[in-house]
Amino acid sequence: MSRDLRHLTERQILKAEAEGKLKGLRGEGKPLPDRTGQEMVDPGLAAGLRMMAEAGVTPEEFRLKADLDAARAAYADLTDPEEKKAAMARIADLEMRYNMAREARRAFFR
Repeated sequence: MSRDLRHLTERQILKAEAEGKLKGLRGEGKPLPDRTGQEMVDPGLAAGLRMMAEAGVTPEEFRLKADLDAARAAYADLTDPEEKKAAMARIADLEMRYNMAREARRAFFR
């Protein structure tokens, strides 16, 4: 981090502290959560996913993955060839949409 950016960051923190914007925050006075094992995870992605989870929002990619897993499990129980064909088309559609959502997330966070 350049010296100017570091100085600017420190000034912004001191300003927010003087204005009382850093008081009463959730988790104040508590130790930071243990995030061992997440060293290789992009911090921006981790923070974004954490905020979404705290807000009760599920990313499209995760919903599609759950739907895909359910469709695959349902396919395993089918015996009728027509039902299997329709289920396979649904699985292919879900796989395509899941891969598109995953690639969109990766492209966004690059």
